[in-house]
Amino acid sequence: MTNLKVIGKQHLGKFEFTGIEGGFGEGKRAMTVKDIAEIHGKEVKHVNELINRNIKRFHNYIDILDLKVVVQNDHNFIRLTDFGLSNMQISKSPNIYLLSERGYSKLLKILEDDTAWEIYDHLVDNYFSMREQLETSNLSPELQMVNGLFKALANQELATKQLATKVDDMKEILSVNSNEWREKVNSILKRIANNIGGAEPYRSVVNMSYERFESRAHCDLNRRLENRKTKMAAKGLSKTSIQKLNKLDCISEDKRLIEIYLSVVKEMAIQFGINAKELEELKVV
Repeated sequence: MTNLKVIGKQHLGKFEFTGIEGGFGEGKRAMTVKDIAEIHGKEVKHVNELINRNIKRFHNYIDILDLKVVVQNDHNFIRLTDFGLSNMQISKSPNIYLLSERGYSKLLKILEDDTAWEIYDHLVDNYFSMREQLETSNLSPELQMVNGLFKALANQELATKQLATKVDDMKEILSVNSNEWREKVNSILKRIANNIGGAEPYRSVVNMSYERFESRAHCDLNRRLENRKTKMAAKGLSKTSIQKLNKLDCISEDKRLIEIYLSVVKEMAIQFGINAKELEELKVV
């Protein structure tokens, strides 16, 4: 798991909250449910209840972390009070949730708050998309100009290199062929899960890949799987054979579905920082 880091109090308009980096990837920003509840004018208890009722929608170490669990296992001796929580809040709360930008967007879908998306836009633009930066306001005008020019050039060069790298990596990942795609897909998903860490990261990553696939392919894998099991039972196949069926078997029946699923996994590989060198180590390319 990427180490959590409290970066201090943040201000966005009239709102004040605790800035946090890590947990969901290096430099990735996050927010506690306590701060989110205050910004949206909700009770923390109410927001926690909404999350717990929809917990299957939130993937551990991708959308959500329970700080009560994570901090106990953290080796940097970070304390729950570092996140702006009082000892009373810590003792009374069965869960102390931390959400990534992705997790926060999922929460908005169940908050039923008319102003939620407007607030979310402000947070994405002015908090989640930012990284901790050096204070440069005290520099001389000349140095500020040079600093601004340097940043602009550096960002342009980094953007160019990142685009080139992503294109090269995509070409390498695209070498997954129809004969070996299942093994290679599993290798990629395991590497993503390894990068994320957590209790059941592989299951979360696999479920995410299926959710994205179903959305893109307009396909219900559970229904396909049940239909196929029913057909196999009607043909008199053994219960053992039927129980071994899985969702990948359903995808493998249709070349179009294979192509869609591969594109989903390739995009996830790039999103979670799996590069061509790592894929070579996995014998994926």
